[in-house]
Amino acid sequence: MTASLEREDEGAVDTQTHPRIVRATHWINALAMLIMVGSGWRIYNWHPIFPFHFPVMFTFGGDVWTSRAVHDEDGLAGAIQWHLLGMWILVLNFIVYLAYGFVSGHFRRDFFPLRPRAILKDFVAALRFRLAHRLGQYNAVQKAAYVGVLAAILLTILSGLSIWKPVQLQWLAWIFGGFDNARIVHFCGMAAIVGFVVVHLALTFLVPKTLVSMILGKASSPAHRERAP
Repeated sequence: MTASLEREDEGAVDTQTHPRIVRATHWINALAMLIMVGSGWRIYNWHPIFPFHFPVMFTFGGDVWTSRAVHDEDGLAGAIQWHLLGMWILVLNFIVYLAYGFVSGHFRRDFFPLRPRAILKDFVAALRFRLAHRLGQYNAVQKAAYVGVLAAILLTILSGLSIWKPVQLQWLAWIFGGFDNARIVHFCGMAAIVGFVVVHLALTFLVPKTLVSMILGKASSPAHRERAP
């Protein structure tokens, strides 16, 4: 989700642009997450970690009644197939995005430096509804959120691999404290990603031009002027 800002002159326009590779990986990632979360919730329901279940209507794994009639289970086999499909899409897409981010300088240019004081300042401003948004420029809270969700995706992938192959990748399972702890880490990573998506969609609703740029590659708006304190 790289972004560049063009300022033609003072008070003219803010322009946000996204290269094709960023837009492609963004939407592929969204599809992979939808598959992973939906199928993951069905798998979770089969052997829950916490004392609750996800509504079946929000899960992937095939029709429950058909699965019960044919396989004598609630769609676990189908959910696992969907989950593995989503996993490979996510992993390959994530590798492409990371490679582009490092090689192009996107991470260095758009996400860093990341200073705790700046994050706290912008977070307080956001709570007071005084945090300005400028197309093509991330505030400290956005930077922290993007870096955080990338870390959550990586952690979820690694913990998922240790759950999928606990014997072949026993060293990885050991890092997470064993199979059961890896499941908890995997669930927490999923929860962090879903939380990010909810906030991300809410902010997109408030600033719809960010969606325009992610679809068409470019969007402009009147340049933001800082208000005097």
